[in-house]
Amino acid sequence: MNKKTRALSKEEYEKIIETIQYGFIYNGIKVQPNPRIATAFVVQANTGLRIGDLLNLRLKDIVKESGRYHFNIKEEKTKKPRTFTIAPEVYTYLQSYALENGIKPTAKLFDISSRGISKHLKTTAEYLGYENIGTHSFRKFFAMSIYNNNGYNVELVRELLQHSSVSITQHYLGVSPQLVEKALLSHVYIPDLKMQKNDD
Repeated sequence: MNKKTRALSKEEYEKIIETIQYGFIYNGIKVQPNPRIATAFVVQANTGLRIGDLLNLRLKDIVKESGRYHFNIKEEKTKKPRTFTIAPEVYTYLQSYALENGIKPTAKLFDISSRGISKHLKTTAEYLGYENIGTHSFRKFFAMSIYNNNGYNVELVRELLQHSSVSITQHYLGVSPQLVEKALLSHVYIPDLKMQKNDD
């Protein structure tokens, strides 16, 4: 992973998806619409999967138990099982995509190479003028969104990303200095005491 790869903003995320979905002309060359890649990035941004796990994903890898959908996969990098809940809307989105494209539950949802999807994203990012964007940017978008929307809970993000330590997650988010600064500036407890007059 390129350590310079950064998280996307919400606006950048939406613009990239729209651009890939509908296609564009870059340097005089028409880049065809690619709903498959657009869908893959939407799923990554909503689940936090690494690109390798995403490209190996099959509809049968998502199961419904006790009224909730969840993954039933083993992460390629960590070898850890991933059983986190998937929002019903995300499952429905994937199911519709599979049905529209005639993809069987046992077949890969995104039959494309990591190199191929990275190359398409690179072209799209260059067209839009975005720098330091890679496939990991969508996982980082997921992480930052969870972090910002859940009281800056690093431990929660660590668990969802399946990192081995909080320090790795802090480095990953790139928020440790900001957290320290915020903590120091907000930790001010000066009692409002008036100086007592000494009559002696």
